[in-house]
Amino acid sequence: MSGAVLLMLAGCAPGQAVASTAPHGDAAAAPAEAKAAPKTILFIGNSFTQGAHSAARNWRAGSVADLNNAGYGGVPALFKLFTEQAGLDYRVSLETQGGKSLGFHYDERRQRFDRAWDIVVLQEFSTLDRDRPGDPADYIRNVGRLAALFKARNPAVDIRLAATWSRADQAYRPQGHWYGKPVTAMAEDLRAAADRARSANPGVAGVLPVGQAWNRAMTSGVADPNPYDGIGYGQLDLWAYDHYHASVAGYYLSALVTFGAITGIDPTTLGPKEKGADELGLSDEQAAALQRVARDTLAEQIRR
Repeated sequence: MSGAVLLMLAGCAPGQAVASTAPHGDAAAAPAEAKAAPKTILFIGNSFTQGAHSAARNWRAGSVADLNNAGYGGVPALFKLFTEQAGLDYRVSLETQGGKSLGFHYDERRQRFDRAWDIVVLQEFSTLDRDRPGDPADYIRNVGRLAALFKARNPAVDIRLAATWSRADQAYRPQGHWYGKPVTAMAEDLRAAADRARSANPGVAGVLPVGQAWNRAMTSGVADPNPYDGIGYGQLDLWAYDHYHASVAGYYLSALVTFGAITGIDPTTLGPKEKGADELGLSDEQAAALQRVARDTLAEQIRR
């Protein structure tokens, strides 16, 4: 059981001072423990981190620090709200640019985030390489450059790679690189690339199995696997209108996986009344179903 969960069961959040029970004026009473500093987490990515083409994009933007002052909330804001509801203290920042690779962030933006962080989440372009879809060479190289930068600032930094979802347009449209393959195939290829990048760069602590959670949601019937032929009754559409970016449900699932993987807390403990789901228009039943998908995906990854 994680330390965060133990603290939750004990009725206090990590870093929360425990009040002294000694009488006032008792010379033996110890001073209250100083509150621990919040953990810092940085999200680097593109429109998939921003929550583009959904109500999540600018939602609760004031709860996180956008290093580009673009006003995005997205997945980082969902993560922030989840941690607050779990009694955790995180200072959340993001540095994003739509349609760009990790190489762009290193080459053009690194002065904005070149500092010490406790945790960093790196999200690559959706097809890895715009000109050579599925080719992980640049991804592996750029993860290495960013990992070295962050390790130089904090050798203990926890770096995670977000392995994102299959794009329906890439699987079902003739021009798609994964056309004719199962809709789950693209996410599995992206995961394999993330695993290679992690193996090539020992500074990376792990991979966030977002695409695997999407696959589980589709294969288990929680979500419809093909938005081009209509959405099945009672199923969620994880994609936005372009069948490329995520819907609110898709970003919510992405944030749940991120939250569970980083904190070690079972996402289902957030419960069907979780605030973010309610504010973004998901029903209690939908929130609970997506939380179960995230939990089960993370449990499976432990055995992977």
